[in-house]
Amino acid sequence: MGAIFSLFTQGVTLGFSAAVSPGPFQAFLFAHASRHGVRRTLPLALAPLVSDVPIVALVLLALSRVPEGFLRGLEVGGGAFLLWLALGSFRTAGETRAGPAAPPGGAGGSFLRAVLVNATGPGPWIFWSTVCGPILAEAWRGSAAGALAFLLGFYALLVGGKAALVAVFGLAGRIGPRTARGLGLASAAGMAVMGALQLWRGLSGR
Repeated sequence: MGAIFSLFTQGVTLGFSAAVSPGPFQAFLFAHASRHGVRRTLPLALAPLVSDVPIVALVLLALSRVPEGFLRGLEVGGGAFLLWLALGSFRTAGETRAGPAAPPGGAGGSFLRAVLVNATGPGPWIFWSTVCGPILAEAWRGSAAGALAFLLGFYALLVGGKAALVAVFGLAGRIGPRTARGLGLASAAGMAVMGALQLWRGLSGR
């Protein structure tokens, strides 16, 4: 029982670290919240539960032997995708609305974009191949219950932490329309910067 609790604690700690770490997925959530409201954005925090399934599976099979070229390809594709999303956010950041507007393409389209942003960023791949993957593999060799406890702790804090950050971001945006527009532009700018940096890293191999 002590080993299972220890693995759960490790998952909680790493999940919290991943939740508060800035990255493309967090920037996407903030941009979406500024455009469509917190209520429509909170479900998108669940995207890692979908996007991480192939990541975890592949990393467990490769155990941190993911080819460098594969990560570079993800960086290039993810960077270009982020720049495209940032462009759309810049175009709509100044729009005013009486209430949260439905995302283009419906809620399902927004969730799919959230999954793609998280899946194409190198962060989850690197994190799982260097930190979480070895821990989970070792836990699985010990017992399935320990491995599940680690995953439960990790994703409870990851998803819950991202949702909490979105809620705080949304509350800040209620100060006034000018503040909301400023937050929208800031989040779009952050997404553009991250996209450009990710694209540059992928193309330069750094």
